[in-house]
Amino acid sequence: MNGFASGQAARLLVVDDNPTNCELLSRRLARLGHEVAIAEDGVRALEALREADYDLVLLDITMPGMDGYQVLETMRADEALCHVPVVMVSAIDESESVVRCLELGADDYLPKPFDPAVLRARVGSSLARKRLRDAERRQLQAIERELEIGRQIQAGFLPDEIPRLDGWDLGARFLPARQVAGDFYDLFPVGHGGVALVVADVCDKGVGAALYMALFRSLIRAIATQQDDVDARATLARTVRATSDYIATVHGSANMFATAFVAALEPRSGELVYVNAGHDAPLLARAGGAIERLGPTGPALGLMPGQRFGVASTRIGPGELLMAYTDGVTDAGSAAAPFGEAGILARIAQRQGSVDALLDEIVAGLGALGGERSDDVTMLAVRRLPG
Repeated sequence: MNGFASGQAARLLVVDDNPTNCELLSRRLARLGHEVAIAEDGVRALEALREADYDLVLLDITMPGMDGYQVLETMRADEALCHVPVVMVSAIDESESVVRCLELGADDYLPKPFDPAVLRARVGSSLARKRLRDAERRQLQAIERELEIGRQIQAGFLPDEIPRLDGWDLGARFLPARQVAGDFYDLFPVGHGGVALVVADVCDKGVGAALYMALFRSLIRAIATQQDDVDARATLARTVRATSDYIATVHGSANMFATAFVAALEPRSGELVYVNAGHDAPLLARAGGAIERLGPTGPALGLMPGQRFGVASTRIGPGELLMAYTDGVTDAGSAAAPFGEAGILARIAQRQGSVDALLDEIVAGLGALGGERSDDVTMLAVRRLPG
């Protein structure tokens, strides 16, 4: 649309099947400094609106063929035209007609014959409202562009690809509820031949959570990879403690924290050393069908300096599956019928094929719940192949 400012000419479209009315209204609008185009009926009006940009339409109600009501309905149903302001013009001086026009989305109503002062006032107020809406739309578009840039930057903090390990099948899914998210997952080499596995959920949502997501992820990866320690337990303990202390000490006033599952996998033996910092317990599906929950070994990261985190260990045997996830998975659905842990366990029990197939089944199950996601969804699955 035209980027006119207050006092500048606007581009108007007058729609009326009466040439005399068109001429009279066009002259008066031209005297107000506006550029005016004319359409003789509803069909030509819609054609003109789709071919060029207009700042305001003055639309007669009573026209043969497609009347003003139908033109207005069509405009409001068209994404490209719905924001163009419309002033309905008619000799029909009935409250029902006025109400119907407003209910259909008209911005104002102008009775015939035209009073020059009323015409000037109603056109001016309609254009002023349009200027305000245009400014708001431009601001929203700018915000959306910034969020898209943020989304692209945040995507760069996730692994470019899932690493391949002989004898193992790994997969992950990351579904943000908004353009940017507070969840993240990570996989990277650690120690001597080990692989770090991380799934975390920063408190809150939106841009603030996304900024801290980047910080938590970078701290965990940087601290863990800078240690040349054979003892995975010591590496994890120092990594988690240092990350938590930094957030609590340097950014304590922000009251931001993250729940996290941080683990180191030794692929040859299947040994898994982990810290569960207040996170939803990952599920370890044993070969015999039993489910082991890797519960918390300490509080969330960043709550306060000097927190202690326990380090636990287990072993993933052939054919066994580890599933770590954020609460956006289990909390999906309604309070009466949440997806819950049961939704994950049902898919694990029926699993066949790759972990990617399993993750896709869970995503499909979440999608079947309908509605928009209210929280980020992140999952990381690790399966040791049989044999």
